[in-house]
Amino acid sequence: MNSPSPDPAQTRRGRWMLIALFLLFFGSVFGAGVLRFAGWQPAGLRNHGELLQPPGDARAIVPRLADGGEYRWNPGERIWRIALAPPAGCAAECVKLAQDLDKVWRLFGHNADDVEILWIGTPPADAPHPASLRVLQADAALLAVLPRLDDPAGVPVYVIDPNGFVVLRYSPGFDPAGLRTDVSKLLKLM
Repeated sequence: MNSPSPDPAQTRRGRWMLIALFLLFFGSVFGAGVLRFAGWQPAGLRNHGELLQPPGDARAIVPRLADGGEYRWNPGERIWRIALAPPAGCAAECVKLAQDLDKVWRLFGHNADDVEILWIGTPPADAPHPASLRVLQADAALLAVLPRLDDPAGVPVYVIDPNGFVVLRYSPGFDPAGLRTDVSKLLKLM
């Protein structure tokens, strides 16, 4: 008894189907590899601030509060910090920046207790002083871990993690909504 010979059209169709499945699987893997090595990231994974590589290490520094007390990092409390160190005599720009940071802090809602604003130096008298504000004395060691602090365009802002690493930098004139988005993502990680 002879087995019937397969239909050549059906054999060709099966081969093309196998080739299509092979291309679909390995083509998507190849495409993902190309995007990855080209540096592309989905918009949801990008941060608005500049990720500092390597981060500034302030763990060994014990800043002094304006009243003379010590400000400790206390990683166990999981407090994130938004830090700025404006030059002396900064007036209108610093008041606006303080208002923006106060608004960002308020928008954290129930997570606001996990964020502090560190003002290194003396804030203007007419700037808002939210409950989260910690005024620190200008300390050369602390200022040294804040990269490109003396920006001619204005006052940069930094994000410091609970351990004392300076992880993000926001250039002068940054969008406060971007800062809020980035810190909100970081708060969810902890």
